[in-house]
Amino acid sequence: NLPGDRLITTVMANLGLKVFLSGHDIACEMTPVGDRFVAARMDESASALGGEQSGHVIFRDADRWFGDGLYTALRVLEVVRRAGQPLSELCHGVEKYPQILVNVRVREKPPTDAVPDLVAAQKTAEADLGDEGRVVLRYSGTEPLLRVMVEGKDIEKVQRHVDAMVAAAEHAIGVG
Repeated sequence: NLPGDRLITTVMANLGLKVFLSGHDIACEMTPVGDRFVAARMDESASALGGEQSGHVIFRDADRWFGDGLYTALRVLEVVRRAGQPLSELCHGVEKYPQILVNVRVREKPPTDAVPDLVAAQKTAEADLGDEGRVVLRYSGTEPLLRVMVEGKDIEKVQRHVDAMVAAAEHAIGVG
């Protein structure tokens, strides 16, 4: 029972979460990385729950916002008590997809869609993974890094595509 039947999270959230939620008629909207983006989208959509993969969970209750770990723990315990089941049972069915994240040190940060070899590797990965995987390319906001994240049901495909994109990024914009 989630008010609004919507969860707001970031692009780094595991795809398995989105699949699980859709099976329970709960929309999962993804924002850029950062709690400010999650909170802004929660506000725009009047969503009650949001969070980041890092574990930062945000609750919105009428005009009050909570992002405290202790509050989150109490809310989880409340759900467990009401359901009368252990947390492990409540989470049963969430299939966490294999996800590999590699940081590539870069000398510059051009738009990723302006790096032809990287675009080609990304398109190949997306075509191969289809609906059972995805690619996220994003620059760090604080370091000279390109974050290459690939996830999918098949870990061997995920690794192969991460390797190809890392090689393309290192060749085109990498340091060294």
